Amino acid sequence: MQEKVDAFLEEEEGLTTAEYAVGTVAVAGLGGVLIKLLTSDWAMDIIKRVIEWAFSFLFS
Repeated sequence: MQEKVDAFLEEEEGLTTAEYAVGTVAVAGLGGVLIKLLTSDWAMDIIKRVIEWAFSFLFS
């Protein structure tokens, strides 16, 4: 039984490096999309409205 476990672990040796690489690329892509969305005019308008709405409850 232990031989099977050892053989499995040897075969999966480089897998974590590949997973980290794919995860890093995915996060970088998502970050790029978020930056593009949040710097657009309509997103800035939504953020401004939410902040104004929040402050209207605090100071009125």
